[in-house]
Amino acid sequence: MRGLRVCEVVKTLNVGGAEVLLVERLLMARNRSANRAVDYTVICLRASTGELIERLRSAGVTVIDLSACPRTLVYARLVAAVRRIAPHVLNVHSPAPAIALRPLLRFARHRPALVSTVHSERWPKTMYLDRLTRGLDDRTVAVSPQVARSRAVIGARHVLTRMHGVDVREQWRWAAQASVVRREFDVDENTFLCACVANFRPQKNHRMLLQAAREVARTRPDVVFLLAGDGPLLDEVTREVRERRLGDHVRVLGPVPDARRLVAAADLLVLSSHYEGLPVVVMEALAAGVPVVSTRVGGVPDLIISGRNGILTEPGSPEALARAVVQAMEPQTHRELRAGALASADRVDMAGTAEWFEELYEDVVRSVKA
Repeated sequence: MRGLRVCEVVKTLNVGGAEVLLVERLLMARNRSANRAVDYTVICLRASTGELIERLRSAGVTVIDLSACPRTLVYARLVAAVRRIAPHVLNVHSPAPAIALRPLLRFARHRPALVSTVHSERWPKTMYLDRLTRGLDDRTVAVSPQVARSRAVIGARHVLTRMHGVDVREQWRWAAQASVVRREFDVDENTFLCACVANFRPQKNHRMLLQAAREVARTRPDVVFLLAGDGPLLDEVTREVRERRLGDHVRVLGPVPDARRLVAAADLLVLSSHYEGLPVVVMEALAAGVPVVSTRVGGVPDLIISGRNGILTEPGSPEALARAVVQAMEPQTHRELRAGALASADRVDMAGTAEWFEELYEDVVRSVKA
């Protein structure tokens, strides 16, 4: 369908899971010559970094950043921007803007097809209003089977599941340059590198990770944990590393541009989250052949099978997480897990996702017109 106008709305455009999934899909779409007929616009309410905005604009995707808009006016500006674009399809990736947009656009004279993409099974307060208005969507897309089974999609009329994936070829390229990346972060080849790429927010539970790291270091003094990300708890975690005297084994990097390269250079990805949707960083790790040790939350078990491509532990137990990391560090176990991660790369390839979404968009536009 030529001339299709698609507007994608996301609350924040920071370097986080949902945002990276969206950006990677649109970049993949723009790389396919057939998709030049689709006109994409992304609207974000906030953006603390320009990294993702610049990547989108460089690929020819229009980005409307409402960060400078006063909070009291931001949703009015959002509605006005969407009406000005007059998209054929509106895909909203966050509950709050979806709540504002659905009632106003669903009953408009020339309404767009309404799609929501649900990235997490968590249940914030906004989810109650989200549930009340979700029935106005024409389609709902869950990013993992776990999300599709969760209460986060209650009230949806048509739920589809699509595991998005990442650019596997790009991760292979970074994996081939692992030694260069490790030198950049001052990690020598004899050090076992555990990476944690996760924004510093309560749900990521960095405090538990620090407890586990201390236990691991007692058994394996050759380990180093590199923590990359941004967020409100960054300073607190940095201070706790210093107070616990973990500096020889834990380094807080803060925001790292293109952090997927750090994932590809690691020996192990470690996550300690209370809850997740389908973490992009897990897909990035598997794409690069890096095993994953993680709490058993959200969509992680849809990708990680303990003993095959990683090890899962129960959330909330630093002792269990530490034991799993030490187990994964054993040479024979690590070789087996790395082979399993490499074998999982095909499951997380973004290549087909852009095409899948555009077929969905064409289908839903036809159904609205019918």
